[in-house]
Amino acid sequence: MNNRLLAPSLLAADFGRLAEAVQKIEKGGGDVAHIDVMDGSFVPEVSFGQVVVRSLRPLTKLPFDVHLMVQNPEKQIESFAQAGADWITFHYEAARDSGEDSVQLLKKIRSLGKKAGISVKPATSVDALKNLLEFADIILIMTVEPGFGGQKLIPECLDKVRELAKLRDQLGLSYKISVDGGVNAQTLDSVLQSGVDIVVSGSAFFNGSLAWRN
Repeated sequence: MNNRLLAPSLLAADFGRLAEAVQKIEKGGGDVAHIDVMDGSFVPEVSFGQVVVRSLRPLTKLPFDVHLMVQNPEKQIESFAQAGADWITFHYEAARDSGEDSVQLLKKIRSLGKKAGISVKPATSVDALKNLLEFADIILIMTVEPGFGGQKLIPECLDKVRELAKLRDQLGLSYKISVDGGVNAQTLDSVLQSGVDIVVSGSAFFNGSLAWRN
């Protein structure tokens, strides 16, 4: 994938002006709107729900990249698909802890006509994903601990991007690799050089400091 996609995260937007934030994503060169769904359980805080996704859906034709940072993601997938999500990503750790089969969850997302994604926290290795890669459209690498915006990128996490890019070539697969967390003007070059396909940026995009060039 030569053309990287920019996916600004609405988590860093003014929650009282989300319609304007969506417009800013369009005008600022965003390719995708990244929507972090937090449940107060898998991560400490609560953010967006299905009602917000549904209300924003008519405002743009940009794909909605819904990132489920929730326990029991299997209970949320169908309702977010119906609300207007185009991509649905759940956490490997949440599925494992709830005893769900990640392969079946990925298949379910695809059966709903959506792109299926799986994400891992900084402490989870690529080895945990190897049996899942053929069923995923997107692999989301968290380069900070999920749940809070404005954190510093953990450079070692970019090694996972490089490893996933090599595996993709070796296995002849076509999943896209996304990075989320701490992407700003200082870290963007290293993120791009790692071989990423989709760049999620929150604070740096909305404060205007991210100089995106594709």
